[in-house]
Amino acid sequence: MTKTDEIPLSTTAERQAVVSSAGQAPGGEWVIVTRGLKREYDMGGEIVRALRGVDLAVRRNEYVAIMGPSGSGKSTLMNLIGCLDTPNEGEYWLNGQMVSKMKDDELARVRNKEIGFVFQTFNLLPRATALHNVELPLVYAGVPSGERKQRAQEALEAVQLGNRVHHRPNELSGGQRQRVAIARALVNRPSILLADEPTGNLDSSTSEEIMKVFEHLADTGQTVIMVTHEPDIAAHARRVVVLRDGLIASDDRREQFAARVKGGSAH
Repeated sequence: MTKTDEIPLSTTAERQAVVSSAGQAPGGEWVIVTRGLKREYDMGGEIVRALRGVDLAVRRNEYVAIMGPSGSGKSTLMNLIGCLDTPNEGEYWLNGQMVSKMKDDELARVRNKEIGFVFQTFNLLPRATALHNVELPLVYAGVPSGERKQRAQEALEAVQLGNRVHHRPNELSGGQRQRVAIARALVNRPSILLADEPTGNLDSSTSEEIMKVFEHLADTGQTVIMVTHEPDIAAHARRVVVLRDGLIASDDRREQFAARVKGGSAH
């Protein structure tokens, strides 16, 4: 098992090299590469430039937080990374595939295969057990029952809930429910775990519990992208990308980001 601290973080020079090679497929170690990503919306005749040219490269097995205030473009970037939307301009390569030009049905196929979503609302079926909630994506994918149960059990064990598989959501704490939601996101063995404000509905001690889960998953080699507006949550990631006004304002290792927060310049 590889520890994330043993996996070298991508360097600024390496990232600049890969994002500047327009039109070229990135090497296999890069799971996310965006080049000049722009997204505009027409809001009743007014053009809102949500992203103004984002260059981002994430190496496989990195644990990255994307942070920024409301209106910074972080939600738009998350929607593009998650294949829920497409850019007006620029390239987005996901796991070696150019997805920025894909049609909706192709995007849906890539999204289901490559991305596991975790939201701040748990979205669990109230009458279903933890095991059945985690199995659901595999039901839709047509995976046979025996394999479904085994993979769901493994995913629950990965989030330290192997002893709660037959509990229903109302028998679980908020932190345990979020862990079921994380297990459901993992069960398809995605290239990226994409978490949108995953602690938004949790108190501070439960938030710490969930951060430990993400840390553990990152330690076992899962690529984790976490979107948040909270600096103390972002500081759990190995690398923190701060967006401001639709552009990347900073892209730091955790230690540099923590120093920036301490100095009052991370927002």
